[in-house]
Amino acid sequence: MISVPIIVNTGFDKAKANAVLASGNADLVAFGVAYIANPDLVERFRTNASLNKPDPTLFYGIGAKGYIDYPVLADSVAA
Repeated sequence: MISVPIIVNTGFDKAKANAVLASGNADLVAFGVAYIANPDLVERFRTNASLNKPDPTLFYGIGAKGYIDYPVLADSVAA
């Protein structure tokens, strides 16, 4: 029997991701939209910081707006 990694995505937050990993039902969790809105998602999860809300109206647009202009955690702490 071949063992392959199972990657899940869609609808996961930190708690749900940790739960599915702990249960053994997945090996990895992908965070696409969460990463778009939170370029520092790992740090936000590590520190239990709040997440930026993604703006789906800007998805798949032309240009940088909605992809590189979300605030990073360091900016909100400095403010």
